[in-house]
Amino acid sequence: MTSVATPAVTTVPDASPMPLTDTTQISLADIARAHGVRFLLATFVDMTGKPCAKLVPVEAADDLEAGAMGFAGYAAGLIGQNPQDADLIAVPDLSSFTPVPFIREGLAIIHCDPHVNGQPWPYAPRIILKNALARLADKGMQAKIGAEVEYFLVNKNDDGTLSTADTRDDSPRPCYDARGVTRMYEHLTSISDAMNSLGWGNYANDHEDAAGQFEQNFTYADALTTADRVVSLRYILNVLAEQRGMTATFMPKPFTDRTGTGLHFHLSLWSGADALFPGDDEDGKADGGLGLSGLAYSFIGGILEHAPALQAFLAPTVNSYKRTGATTSTSGATWSPRKASFGGNDRTHMIRVPDNKRIELRSGDGSANPYLAIATAIAAGLDGVEKSIDPGMPSGPGESRPDAHLLPATLLHAVEALRRDPVVLASLSGDPEIGTYYANAKEEEFLSWHNQVSDWEIRTYLTSI
Repeated sequence: MTSVATPAVTTVPDASPMPLTDTTQISLADIARAHGVRFLLATFVDMTGKPCAKLVPVEAADDLEAGAMGFAGYAAGLIGQNPQDADLIAVPDLSSFTPVPFIREGLAIIHCDPHVNGQPWPYAPRIILKNALARLADKGMQAKIGAEVEYFLVNKNDDGTLSTADTRDDSPRPCYDARGVTRMYEHLTSISDAMNSLGWGNYANDHEDAAGQFEQNFTYADALTTADRVVSLRYILNVLAEQRGMTATFMPKPFTDRTGTGLHFHLSLWSGADALFPGDDEDGKADGGLGLSGLAYSFIGGILEHAPALQAFLAPTVNSYKRTGATTSTSGATWSPRKASFGGNDRTHMIRVPDNKRIELRSGDGSANPYLAIATAIAAGLDGVEKSIDPGMPSGPGESRPDAHLLPATLLHAVEALRRDPVVLASLSGDPEIGTYYANAKEEEFLSWHNQVSDWEIRTYLTSI
């Protein structure tokens, strides 16, 4: 819930033993050895966001870099492959090299781009985002993104239920509670130290709105770097929490009566060093007081126009809709939008405009795949720019336009909206077949849940007639 600041971007780790800004003359093995790295986690994610990796000794780094590291794609997860298909080859992106000695001494993460038969695999989320950014670059623009990563720290009880890892963290309104932050000091500071050692610029660590919920912020960067960092941070949080006997979960709604977990994105468009969202009218009165450019309004208009379909990527699980569908929580607010609205510095909107340099997209949750969420949001916004879509005047606090889209009520509704939206359906590497593949998988996920008999059904129907 902390507002993402807008400082200068840092894209390479601080205090590097050797420069990483130009990797054309240096090998992955050289980089690894310069950092004292003995093993590499060659990592990519499937469409659900699951991190997949092989542990590669530095002695085999040249083989990894040469494209000799194959994965059985169908076994890896939802990534567009069948058992008979050729291997996914993990091609490392040297600029993403991330040493993680705080996890294991001598370990580093390297994000990889899956290839098949020598070509980038269009179903791979990192490739999908790269394709979206290439389309943006063709129009002379770049995207910078900040991400707010929320999560719960929980324990799983013997009966399968969840409880807050900090048993004293039981207040109905614990947001920003200094005592809760202090009790989790070792965990929070270990994560902060990790981020800062990597040059990410951690600037805030806070207790969020629900008991057991936290958020740790880092500075914005280019879109691909931020997506990589979200994936890396989730991994770091999982492992370091586990070392302390806790589970870090990004499940959107682990507790019925508590606020859910968001993954909010702060987006801005640039042309080189020029920010494209600020308007010419510095006092902002000409455009409803927000100080935005016409391009920024059209970008917002595109996201709002395609909002129902976007939710299939921003809120991609059955559990997601327990969060967006919630009417209240013990704290008195859900902090999750139900309509495709936009306004000023107001957290009830799907799109919040905290200043004229960026917009905050607030309908994403902790289960969102950052590569897919960013790629599809950019595609929707770019459609708005190309068509000069007018979002209308910004809505007031807690308000929305009468014609604003309702966000989908369930994952199945989101899938149906995706299938009806040719722009978003084709936003995955420009191929609607990939969008259809994703939609079919998410429909199957919904029906798998729907086919399970729940405790609620037994309580409600067992003796109702």
